[in-house]
Amino acid sequence: MKVIIIEDEALAIERLEHLIQRYDHSIEVLARLKSVEEAIDWLQNHQPPDLGFFDIELSDGTCFDIADQVELKFPVIFTTSYDQYALEAFSLKSIDYLLKPIRFERMTRALDKFCDWKQQFAPSQVQTDLKEILEKISPTAATEYKTRWLVKNGNLIQAIPTSDIAYFYSDQKMSLLVTREGKRFPIDQSLDRIMEMMDPEQYFRLNRKYIIHVDAAHKMHPYFKGRIKVELIPPIDDDIVVSSDRTPEFKAWLDR
Repeated sequence: MKVIIIEDEALAIERLEHLIQRYDHSIEVLARLKSVEEAIDWLQNHQPPDLGFFDIELSDGTCFDIADQVELKFPVIFTTSYDQYALEAFSLKSIDYLLKPIRFERMTRALDKFCDWKQQFAPSQVQTDLKEILEKISPTAATEYKTRWLVKNGNLIQAIPTSDIAYFYSDQKMSLLVTREGKRFPIDQSLDRIMEMMDPEQYFRLNRKYIIHVDAAHKMHPYFKGRIKVELIPPIDDDIVVSSDRTPEFKAWLDR
């Protein structure tokens, strides 16, 4: 088994390696990465490991910032001192969520779970999109996309046609809907849930923070290491970057 460790504290790295080697001496640690920037660089230039150990809060951001830039093609065991990220962590390919200080018994259960998971699922099965499964079960359900959204506008509740929505984005764990006119409304659904309700011919998930309508993509700029930066209409004060893995799919979606 080949693993990577993303952790910014030297003692925590040492502790993790000790627990991993105690579990199985044959496990190889390919890299010890201490920042978001370092992790992105390594993942873009190396074959994916079998498993990753990710601390959540790093010196220059969080591990979720890594997932915004690089498609994670391997499962992850999260190691952190904080429990408030558990739901967000499990939106990725999470095997387990270990709170520090990590005990050997918890590490053992997590690695046993990974080994069981690896035996039960072939790579093709793991990568199967849930949407494709739902389409096979109920083909008609996949075409019934949401046509309007109810939002709060002051003391009123307003219905906004889906056709009037330019994009959705997340900010401070809140999802927001942005109309073509630039009006912003908070909504209850997560971006994962929103994407399930939108027509993929019209809306695209750029990264973990943005879902956009095809007409909202105003300009694209080449970004380093095969990524692109996108300007939206209406504009927003944020650097919106599409990972090198997602860029070809995004360009093909636009060029239809």
